[in-house]
Amino acid sequence: MQKNKTLKGLLAVSAVAAMFSAFGVQAQTATTSTSPNQAGKVSKDGAMDNTNSTGMESRNAAGMNHASAGTATNGAVQSGSMGASGAGETAAGGTGAKLSAADKKAVMDMAMADMAEVATGKLAVSKAQSPEVKAFGQQMVDDHGQALQKVQALAQARGVTLPTELDSKHKAVSAKLEKLSGAEFDKAYMASVGVKDHKDTHDKLMSNAKKVKDPEVKALGEQHMPVVEQHLKAAQQMASAKPGTTAGK
Repeated sequence: MQKNKTLKGLLAVSAVAAMFSAFGVQAQTATTSTSPNQAGKVSKDGAMDNTNSTGMESRNAAGMNHASAGTATNGAVQSGSMGASGAGETAAGGTGAKLSAADKKAVMDMAMADMAEVATGKLAVSKAQSPEVKAFGQQMVDDHGQALQKVQALAQARGVTLPTELDSKHKAVSAKLEKLSGAEFDKAYMASVGVKDHKDTHDKLMSNAKKVKDPEVKALGEQHMPVVEQHLKAAQQMASAKPGTTAGK
């Protein structure tokens, strides 16, 4: 009798456990089946409510549009940069154009004149007796030294090889002046360099200006002209001064 009661109790407990187990499986199944509907619920008419998925699609579409816009912007920037670079290269190519024979001669003449004035000007600074002649020589070094730098810059940009030393004519003048000193040097310097050389340079500038076509070479010649004219005028005034006042006369 007692055994039968015990057996019935065990069966009852097993049945209850089986019920709870079955209920748990059903609950888990229900949870699993309804979980997807949180991202897309079925409405009463059977249409899928894609609120969340639509939001994700919108965000993705917006992100793709933003990326496309960024790509387009980058493309525009790169295109603009290449355009500017290309324009710069074209300008540089234009600046680096070769000179004609007449333009090249004009550049060479200006370079030689400037080199000679600097060389003889240095002699005047060291050898002249008159303070005025020394000052004139220093002005030649300063003014023609600056002018020579401009000529050298243009020549380099245009592929013109300038001379590195004086020609035979200017070498002869320098050699003669180096043998002189005092008042004798002052007189010879102002006559040969101050007056004669500046007249020759002025004449060459005038002659070359009629043949020059390149705008930069023409502009450089125009910059030289007033400097040479001012030097020539000052040299003529000093050369015509009374003896003993200037140029060692």
